[in-house]
Amino acid sequence: MTARKTYALVLVAGFTLGAGMTVAGSAIAGRDKQPAMEAALMHLQKAKRKLENATSDKGGHRKKAIDLTGQAISEVQQGIAADDAN
Repeated sequence: MTARKTYALVLVAGFTLGAGMTVAGSAIAGRDKQPAMEAALMHLQKAKRKLENATSDKGGHRKKAIDLTGQAISEVQQGIAADDAN
């Protein structure tokens, strides 16, 4: 397995484990009404920061990924707000 594949697997495992721990911890502590959405928002924000810090533009794909991640963050925030309003 190449170092790049290993790194990708570690990232995916870390995000999965982190999301599960965040969701479980929030639900137990009763801090968040929407722990899954809050966890998704946190991971999207972290991913956007990572993309912004990446080197070069990768043929325009990095910028597009940043833009789409920003849109996803906005949609999650709107979803949280809509649910909170009900």
